[in-house]
Amino acid sequence: MNNRSYLYLLAPLHTGGTTQEGNLLGIARESHTNLPYIPSSTIRGRLRSSTSDRVIRIRLFGPDFKDIQNKALLEEYELATGRTLIQLEQGDIWIGDASVLWLPVSSLSHGAIWISCPMLLRRWGQFDPSVSEDIPAPYSTNLAGSRVYLKDAILQAENLQHWEDWQDFIPQHPTTRAIERVLVLPDQHCATLIQMGLWRQVKVKLDENKTVEGGFRYEEAIPPDTLMYFPWGMTGIANSSTSVSQAQFEDLLEECSILQLGGQESLGRGFVQQWSLPPID
Repeated sequence: MNNRSYLYLLAPLHTGGTTQEGNLLGIARESHTNLPYIPSSTIRGRLRSSTSDRVIRIRLFGPDFKDIQNKALLEEYELATGRTLIQLEQGDIWIGDASVLWLPVSSLSHGAIWISCPMLLRRWGQFDPSVSEDIPAPYSTNLAGSRVYLKDAILQAENLQHWEDWQDFIPQHPTTRAIERVLVLPDQHCATLIQMGLWRQVKVKLDENKTVEGGFRYEEAIPPDTLMYFPWGMTGIANSSTSVSQAQFEDLLEECSILQLGGQESLGRGFVQQWSLPPID
């Protein structure tokens, strides 16, 4: 059974990378593609912290050290679930990394265009069997017939292919109605433009006299209006309680339609619209 949830970014989203190069504070990137992603631990941690019921939290995400040392909580958990908890163990739910599906880039000719590539669309299709196996070829677009100015690139009209069923590759939700102009690029060119389309902010530290203290740094973020998704499912430990745990997790996702992921919550960063589609057998 395939489960997937979608994230439509309402604000720039920064998830810390493993290294900092010079004065650039980068974001988490896939090692094999260098594309931005949201680590599953970030999503899991936010959802876990949003679970107010202690028993449901342990059932779905597993206990922590404080839970194991809380005798009253262990008795409550055993009474509610019939399970005896004596050590750290995984919960009933697994959550995957969130991948980019469509990312907006600026265009002098069309304002903003959402780009993707065959690799990203094919990856998405592996988690959603309802997606057509006929992945569009590079330069497929619903803008065929007109010249497209995309960052430093100019795509001539004769090189673009009309893409009739483009909406089948965009999950339908009120937030995705903004995605009206789409373009599929070759994998390599798409990765380059995604890199160029990342949101960047210059940050400095001011002292009490409003004078710059020290140097400055650039901070990267995934831009707002990016569409991402993450898979999730049940771990082997769920066993006979699968239906109960899945229902509880689906309720949690429904409650968390607006999530804040990553850092700088006080600056309004990292807010996303989250929604789930029914599982596909």
